Amino acid sequence: MPIREIQTKPYTDQKSGTAGLRKKVAVFQQPHYLENFLQSIFDTETTLRGKTLIIGGDGRYYNRDAIYTAIAMAAANGVAKVVVGQGGLLSTPAASHLIRLRGAGGGFLFTASHNPAGPDGDFGIKFNVAGGGQAPEGLTGRIYEHSKTIQRYRIVEGASLDLDRRGMQKLEDTEIEVVDCVDDYAALMQTLFDFDRLRDWFKKGHSLRFDAMHAVTGPYAQRILVEQLGAPQSTVMNGCPLEDFGGGHPDPNLIYAKHLVDLVNSPASPDLAAASDGDGDRNMILGRGIFISPGDSLAMLAAHLHRLPGYRDGLKGLARSMPTCRAVDQVAKALAVEFHETPTGWKFFANLLDAGRLTLCGEESFGTSSSHAREKDGLWAVLAWLNVLAATGLSVREIAQQHWQRFGRHYFARHDYENLSAATAATVMQALADATAHLPGKSYDDYTVALADDFSYRDPVDGSIAVNQGLRVVFGDSARIVLRQSGTGTEGATLRLYLERYESRETALAWETAEALAPLSNIADQIVRIGELTGRKAPSVVT
Repeated sequence: MPIREIQTKPYTDQKSGTAGLRKKVAVFQQPHYLENFLQSIFDTETTLRGKTLIIGGDGRYYNRDAIYTAIAMAAANGVAKVVVGQGGLLSTPAASHLIRLRGAGGGFLFTASHNPAGPDGDFGIKFNVAGGGQAPEGLTGRIYEHSKTIQRYRIVEGASLDLDRRGMQKLEDTEIEVVDCVDDYAALMQTLFDFDRLRDWFKKGHSLRFDAMHAVTGPYAQRILVEQLGAPQSTVMNGCPLEDFGGGHPDPNLIYAKHLVDLVNSPASPDLAAASDGDGDRNMILGRGIFISPGDSLAMLAAHLHRLPGYRDGLKGLARSMPTCRAVDQVAKALAVEFHETPTGWKFFANLLDAGRLTLCGEESFGTSSSHAREKDGLWAVLAWLNVLAATGLSVREIAQQHWQRFGRHYFARHDYENLSAATAATVMQALADATAHLPGKSYDDYTVALADDFSYRDPVDGSIAVNQGLRVVFGDSARIVLRQSGTGTEGATLRLYLERYESRETALAWETAEALAPLSNIADQIVRIGELTGRKAPSVVT
């Protein structure tokens, strides 16, 4: 099978967003589109030659085709060994772990995360570097610049591979190892959590419902929750990965997992209900009659992490992305541990994790993880909550109530305005940016603006600076309004408006979130003017 050099012409739209390159499937199916992007990575990150490369995906439509192409190009570009998940499946956190475990030079993750799948859906590629984290912005910028001038790519033509058979295969001088996608990840989880205590928790009649959303976490949940922990077979919902995710939207939030919200508010509610997304890096946590927001989940796990076997040495540090509510800040202060506020994107946590300065971190977009990996990890968060429930003997609601009584409560919501034109989104962002200089000192009802700016971040490890990371209007410790443009969509522009209100009064700890945030929402209408400038009467989605 010859290695061929194929002439090509560049595409100008291969700029990575928050977590890789995401486009419609039809875009990736254009002649040479996928090959151009992959070759740009091989040409830019030349250290992959002679190294091991991890490859896997979330099982969405076009996953197998893309993986065959990637392996054929890896062999043509001097990669010594490719480790690929059986059937092409590998969750994002499992891939991150496998990169670290195998000492790999990096990994290709074929996923569009929580975006819909199928022939008319989305597809994506993330390049993770040695160490398991997402490629930093400097590297993705160089890859993009190369993609605009690329003239050829290298590939082994006529490659014949079997992704469904575990074991070793050979392609030219490159070894191809097909591995069970769950084994190494499950072994890691056993080092972090008290599996004996979790088995006892299930034996005592406690219950969990986990929705894998017909995405990649199905096999992981089946192996760990059912086979290893002894949970009933009915614990795992929608556990079979499908190329179109069963026609659903694999985003575990109050909108797309409303059936879980209905379940926990019914007489049949389990003790814990949870869901993960397309590639397994997001999570949603609910208890009987209660939803735990991602920011609260991060804070509550931080307060209880010392109870879990893998974390009994204590917390080295805590971090959250800037738009995420400030609940974990209170925990960091109380525990006197190092704390960081970063831009959105897990890559910003990776440097801190590699430097040994973080144990736990999270984002408002339903992402939580720890120092065990360099990606957010949905099933890890579910197991962490299970272990906290088993260790404390408390319910989800009791944990939340005790936490709010000790630290206060941060009411939080995200309003997404989807499919805006790029010009409209830019107009809204620019209008608020222009207003920030004049906002400090102004009062709106009971709130006075203490700070208004465009968030920037200096990495404390490598000194790199990230600018234009979101517009903030801060009313001291009492409240915040944040506006930023999403980097994960594939159609139009999405603006995200974040509302946060803090209350420590005992009489104010059990309000409905929408009611608590209504005054701040009215203030946001005056300051951000998003309805006025977009013509939208309401957000597309509220989570």
